[in-house]
Amino acid sequence: MLEVTNAILHYGAAEALRGVSLTAEAGKITCVLGRNGVGKTSLMRSIVGHNRLTSGSVAFEGKALDRSAAYDRARSGIAFVPQGREIFPLLTVKENLETGYAPLGRADRNVPGHVFELFPVLRQMLSRRGGDLSGGQQQQLAIGRSLVMRPKLLVLDEPTEGIQPSIIKDIGRAIRYLRDSTGIGVLLVEQYLDFCRDLADVVYIMDRGQIMHRGQAEDLDNPEVRKLIMV
Repeated sequence: MLEVTNAILHYGAAEALRGVSLTAEAGKITCVLGRNGVGKTSLMRSIVGHNRLTSGSVAFEGKALDRSAAYDRARSGIAFVPQGREIFPLLTVKENLETGYAPLGRADRNVPGHVFELFPVLRQMLSRRGGDLSGGQQQQLAIGRSLVMRPKLLVLDEPTEGIQPSIIKDIGRAIRYLRDSTGIGVLLVEQYLDFCRDLADVVYIMDRGQIMHRGQAEDLDNPEVRKLIMV
């Protein structure tokens, strides 16, 4: 579904990505792990079109995206839940969800029922302003907003950051449901190793802008592999 090939990204003279290649498949959860500052967010932002690669390529369903703007990538079926959630604090929950209508045709502009099934709190708080929600509720809103787009690929950047354990479990169940019941692909950036160990089908580990390991979730039980994340 998604193929990143030899991605190189510079911020001025600094090299954030150094020849990164990665694939993510439909119906699978692909997790990218690594410490702070190793290039995970830079990679995700390059995939969704917020960063322009210095060289290399991004392809989705066989179509090159290198010249595509972020909104075109959204229309093609890539949804992004950024680190820090970035909901609209002065809009209501309902209005935040409706911002997901942007890439849809008029006939599809409704909130799918499974959004409220996965996150019942959103239905209860439709008239509340986004900024009045707790951090965990805002994260559920950010994921719900992305699902309104009917994505084929869901890109999540550290969805457990600063979230209480009970909501982390809800988010994990939602991600697993999306893989098993809708068949969409999920590309997940995390530092929470056990969260990825429980969910991922494929694991990549990054360090210093490079992929250092690719394998199965079970590889995270190997002390030598875990050392790549913990060092």
